[in-house]
Amino acid sequence: MRVLLDTNVLVSAFATRGLCADVLRHVIAEHEFLVGEFVLGELRPVLRKRIRLPEKSVTEIESFLRGYEVVPKPQRASDVKIRDPDDAWILATAIAGKADVIVSRDPDLQVLGKRSPVPVMSPRKY
Repeated sequence: MRVLLDTNVLVSAFATRGLCADVLRHVIAEHEFLVGEFVLGELRPVLRKRIRLPEKSVTEIESFLRGYEVVPKPQRASDVKIRDPDDAWILATAIAGKADVIVSRDPDLQVLGKRSPVPVMSPRKY
């Protein structure tokens, strides 16, 4: 299964021990882990500014993630109507990467249900 983890799941995975860290380990061990270039672009400033990780740690995390399949930023966002325009980029990334599922804690993505071109699951449901 090809799995794309949303930015919020990756932030939680690297900021704390818990469910999201477990999900990341499981995806890496059991599935094809996709990392979106768009997600990497969102991840770096969040880890630096909100989580306050040192630059060296953020660079190491990004390098680690780039060791997996990185999906380039799509030419355009998804056409699916969604409240947060950034989430349309997550959907477009999942489509471009041929993901089977998006794992996200974002309620705007989770609420899409059958309107989503790629199924969205919470970390707990995954």
